[in-house]
Amino acid sequence: MPNVLYVGLQDGDRIAAFAIDSAGKAVKQDEVPVPGGPSVMAVSADRRMLYVGQRSGPAITSFRIDPQTGGLSVAGSVAQRHAPTFLALDRGGRFMLVAYYQGGGAAVFRVSGDNTIGEPAQDWIVTAAGAHAIATDRSNRFAYVPHIARIQDNVLEPQRNIPGPNTIMQFRFDAETGRLSAMTPAQVAQADLTGPRHYCFHPSLDVTYFSNEQGCSVTAYRINARDGTLTPLQTISTLPAGFDARNTCSQIHLNPAGQLLYVGNRGHNSIAGFRVASDTGLLTPAGHVATEAVPSAFCLDPDGRFLFAAGTASGRLASYRIDSDSGALTPLAVQEVGPRPAALAAIRPGD
Repeated sequence: MPNVLYVGLQDGDRIAAFAIDSAGKAVKQDEVPVPGGPSVMAVSADRRMLYVGQRSGPAITSFRIDPQTGGLSVAGSVAQRHAPTFLALDRGGRFMLVAYYQGGGAAVFRVSGDNTIGEPAQDWIVTAAGAHAIATDRSNRFAYVPHIARIQDNVLEPQRNIPGPNTIMQFRFDAETGRLSAMTPAQVAQADLTGPRHYCFHPSLDVTYFSNEQGCSVTAYRINARDGTLTPLQTISTLPAGFDARNTCSQIHLNPAGQLLYVGNRGHNSIAGFRVASDTGLLTPAGHVATEAVPSAFCLDPDGRFLFAAGTASGRLASYRIDSDSGALTPLAVQEVGPRPAALAAIRPGD
């Protein structure tokens, strides 16, 4: 069947499922109710389970994915003490790592034999307010928790200037027990108002890329293969020269081949593209494309041919064709999807 795009509508309490055709057109197939505001997603390695974090009455709900239709059915739900802000399975698929923005911490849960979320492997790790992401590197031995520089920094509201930790916390990950332990040093210092938010790993190099929410930039870090500590390699702006209005960065994604990287700009309302050097992982700009207002969530399809960006302020979904050589994005379509599309996931259903 075609690839499937899931859109979590945080203010609509539902997830909409779209089939992605060969031309990049997203055609709505179904929707399922998800009370509590679905705001983050993760997909199992076999593409048979979609995990969804809900903000109110906080929980992580597991949905089975029908391999023939992409349809969703509830398989289980686990209550959370705080609203989950980021979900990521470890590389072995045995544990779910969770970051909590308001809660100021992280946790690790075992994945049960039926692929639903099970008991905690590590019930609570105190970090700091504004914990925005967590994931393991390709060796499955290290994980990082970035914290932004300003809390509740919403570009649609007057700037509050509430200080955030503005740091990246570094952890070792035990793939047998699912437990995290602090590295030495425990944190990576940041320049004022950098605000590391989300990150992704290069598929073949010991390099990771962080989107900097307040810094409106991307920083590439070298991962020390021995101890997992991060060393900054490069910081590059996500904004065009001369733009000085208010902006914050959102998500960051690499294409499957690891040669193109994209970051969302909220305020400039664009997707910034970068080419990735195959030998060093360093970035060069590949231009910007205008997108929907406040693109907090976007994703690439599994083949790296299309990019989909959701405007949390517009309730619309924009689609683009990716030029695999230059990284340029060609607009394809814009369509209404519903109130506050806060999470996207595109998959090829498991067979």
